Amino acid sequence: MYYAYQMKKQLTLIPLLGLFIVTSVFAQKPQKLTTNEIYEKVQKLNFLGSALYVAAHPDDENTRLIAYMANKVKARTAYLSLTRGDGGQNLIGPEIRELLGVIRTQELLAARGVDGGEQRFSRANDFGYSKHPDETFEIWDEDKVLADVVWAIRKFKPDVIINRFNHRTPGTTHGHHTASAMLSVEAFDLAADKTKYPEQLQYTEAWQPNRLFFNTSWWFYGSREKFEKADKSKMLNFDIGVYYPLKGVSNNELASIASSQHLCQGFGRLTTRGEQTEYVEFLKGEFPKDKKDIFSGINTKWNRVAGGDKIGKILYDVEKNFDFVNPSKHLPNLMRAYSLIEKLKDSHWREIKSKQIKEIIEACAGLYLEASAKTSSTTPNSSAKIDFEVLNRSTIPMDLVSIGWYPFEKLTMKDVKLTANKKENFTEDVRLLQMDYSSPYWLNADWGLGMYKVDNQELIGDPETKRPVRVTFNLKIDGTPISFTKNVIRRYSQRDKGEIYEPFEILPRVTTKLKDKVIIFSDGASKKIAVEVRSGTQNTKGSVALKVPNGWTVTPSNINFDIAQKGDKQVVEFTVTPSSNQSEGYIQTVATSEGKTYDKELIEINYNHIPKQSVLLPSKAKVVRLDIKKEGKSIGYIQGSGDAVPESLRQIGYSVTEIKPDAINENSLNNFDAVVIGIRAYNTKKELQFKQKYILDYVKNGGNVIVQYNTNRRVDVKAPYDLTLSRDRVTDEFAKVTMLAKDHSVLNYPNKITTNDFENWVQERGLYFPNKWSSEYTPILSMHDKGESAKEGSLLVAKYGKGNYIYTGLSFFRELPAGVPGAYKLFANLLSVKQNQIK
Repeated sequence: MYYAYQMKKQLTLIPLLGLFIVTSVFAQKPQKLTTNEIYEKVQKLNFLGSALYVAAHPDDENTRLIAYMANKVKARTAYLSLTRGDGGQNLIGPEIRELLGVIRTQELLAARGVDGGEQRFSRANDFGYSKHPDETFEIWDEDKVLADVVWAIRKFKPDVIINRFNHRTPGTTHGHHTASAMLSVEAFDLAADKTKYPEQLQYTEAWQPNRLFFNTSWWFYGSREKFEKADKSKMLNFDIGVYYPLKGVSNNELASIASSQHLCQGFGRLTTRGEQTEYVEFLKGEFPKDKKDIFSGINTKWNRVAGGDKIGKILYDVEKNFDFVNPSKHLPNLMRAYSLIEKLKDSHWREIKSKQIKEIIEACAGLYLEASAKTSSTTPNSSAKIDFEVLNRSTIPMDLVSIGWYPFEKLTMKDVKLTANKKENFTEDVRLLQMDYSSPYWLNADWGLGMYKVDNQELIGDPETKRPVRVTFNLKIDGTPISFTKNVIRRYSQRDKGEIYEPFEILPRVTTKLKDKVIIFSDGASKKIAVEVRSGTQNTKGSVALKVPNGWTVTPSNINFDIAQKGDKQVVEFTVTPSSNQSEGYIQTVATSEGKTYDKELIEINYNHIPKQSVLLPSKAKVVRLDIKKEGKSIGYIQGSGDAVPESLRQIGYSVTEIKPDAINENSLNNFDAVVIGIRAYNTKKELQFKQKYILDYVKNGGNVIVQYNTNRRVDVKAPYDLTLSRDRVTDEFAKVTMLAKDHSVLNYPNKITTNDFENWVQERGLYFPNKWSSEYTPILSMHDKGESAKEGSLLVAKYGKGNYIYTGLSFFRELPAGVPGAYKLFANLLSVKQNQIK
């Protein structure tokens, strides 16, 4: 299930390095390095060592340690997150599941842009909370995820691997967490075995990391006191509060800023400073000779590679005598070193160091190289005008020899001398042949609950799809050929925003959209179904049809469209009649234009802290024919962190008014048959605590309030009677449900609820159930995960005055948008309690 919402948020200003980084519409802006940053990159260029940090999700990573490795140690450092966090909640908008995974991928990349790391993934799908690695491996394809970890090690070739979690304590934390550590421990040895996953070896080589650690802390021991007493003979420790004068911040400040990029998970936080000790426990490999140096005993100098001595002699001198006022004076030596790097036989280090030194050369020369399209998108088999800007801001002689194009083989000769600070502008008109669309590559094929399907071995683990159109600037600097490849972007300005950078996308000629991703037919009556047709180019004509399940009918069979302007939309309307009996299935739109068919919806995700994302997914909607009864009509809905429940309720005939907390007063709720409070409302809407008296007065006077789940951290839902939230949850969506109060009205009126109504739920039963409550509440249901005690706090109902107060941790926010029939029937009963009263 997914939602096409375009969201805009306020600019986030982050003080860093004495400047303000604006993580907003400038997310695509090219980096422009200060001389301090150039010098730090020279230091990193002269360190030939790599560290890989391994965990399960976005925001699992210890940014303090990643920042320390990347900035203090100067190691090439990467975070391998097995999943993209698709199963989490979203505090900044309505996107969940795969669209949330897209957001969290970009937030990880933003975090690595701050802490200096790189980002990798596996194909594992975050299916939601798991209490044990056994459950995790039942849903993930364990062998494929293990293969992906081996692949990450073979590709990245780390000397050091650090696990975020303990592989020896299954069942004590999220099953994904322990699973990530278990797989890393196993892959540590398998990566060097050429008989394991031999298909990978046509793209890389077997690799044996030198040592493996577990990033331990007092938390894993249960208390600081226990950790103080623990045997630390196999532990290394570092002061990760070290200060970076060149940056003007401490390492832990940098780490806090990196963590704050995880905004959809509510990780915005204060920066911290000062001494702070981080521990890693040795697990496997060669124990370091110096416990203060995680790379101790590993050669991280240029003589690590054959032919590196000559390179090191040049670059160590550049580092030692770096000119912070005029870094361009180092260009002749940097170009000499670049030529030697290009001749290295070790392809792994050649590729890494070539990329690093190119960044330094580009910055030292003050080179500005840009290819900006006239529009933000185009279609395959079309032409695009690309504006070029080339500028040499040094006195070193340079020539622009030619421009190369990807993905098509084309070379445009230029032979232009780049004199100091003289800007060269020109425009090229390029024909874009048939090529892949811009969309996250892991969403291109149908996926399962536990795994994404990616067949191209070389794509596995990449954080994002490479940009579809790239250009290579072939230059000569001081007589030496060198090339710089840049993504084609779209740069423009708006009066109220200034300069804006966006990706340049390749999109279909036609995309379609069904407004509702779940359409509920509560009886046999027909419904008008609107289809929005969007043109990706000028003067688009064609027709669109709607496919429906067997037993359903649609009229007319197709409808013509004619759209003159690119980006414009036309809405057409079909009439769909459901089957006579309860059933469910999917309807799908198929458009035809110029002999080709198009069946994708374009979803644009546009938050200010990440680059704009264009996602293409099947243009379809789930349809459900069910027999549902309800009482009441008018529902008030107080949103929390954001969910799609209001629209789901409208689907079954309710009139839903969304209420802002500051609009709640002594009279504002009186006309509603029921009031529903959205997920995490008390976590995210602090003003609700000042409005609770009005909500409880509404209940006391005969109203019906349904409060959905809140997390148990630092929150008071201010229920009318004692209620204690906990971390109790049931993660198995197939867990057996026992009805504790079989005769209670919420299980009988107006819909009879049976165990069949808990079939086909998605991701989980519920979360953050209360585990203590006063006698005024009646627990309705009992459920539990395998091997656990019964959890009876998923649905609690209490009389309060003349009305009813209901608290539920059941995941209606997932089940209703997924079109689960039983969830609709149960929720309709909760909304109807006021009319029937509790018995």
